[in-house]
Amino acid sequence: MATNLNINEQLLAQALRVGGRKTKRETVNEALEEYISRRKRKEIVQLFGKLHLEQGYDYKALRRKR
Repeated sequence: MATNLNINEQLLAQALRVGGRKTKRETVNEALEEYISRRKRKEIVQLFGKLHLEQGYDYKALRRKR
């Protein structure tokens, strides 16, 4: 899908240098992948301390029952 974007040329040039990609497309795609990955990790980190683990829970015993 062709898309026209108004991207800051200085940021794109810096991203090309830092990222070592050959094309603008590769650079933008990698940046989007990193953005998504960071957002997903942020969601996971917010769950820390919110999950309750049952004392005495033996996941290995459950595996043996299968």
